[in-house]
Amino acid sequence: MALTWPAIKDPNEVKDYSLDWSALLGASDTITSSTWTVDEGSGLVIDSDSHGNTEATIWLSAGTDGTNYALVNRVVTAGGRTYDQTVRLKVREK
Repeated sequence: MALTWPAIKDPNEVKDYSLDWSALLGASDTITSSTWTVDEGSGLVIDSDSHGNTEATIWLSAGTDGTNYALVNRVVTAGGRTYDQTVRLKVREK
């Protein structure tokens, strides 16, 4: 099931968005790697990304006004698990 970030992004903004994986990981597992993807050529630009023990963060710029984007975050954990989460982001001129 896809999540939706409540904060709308303006095409001219450079903003960070995060996913909290702590509820799924529990107290005994941590994120060892995190990868974000968005359709190539979609107009939304991934500037950078990072992760902590239970959270993955992405910095985004650009985007096309009126477009709803689907981004996928894949994390691999110290316990050997791989999880994917799709997140939707609305881009609107403010």
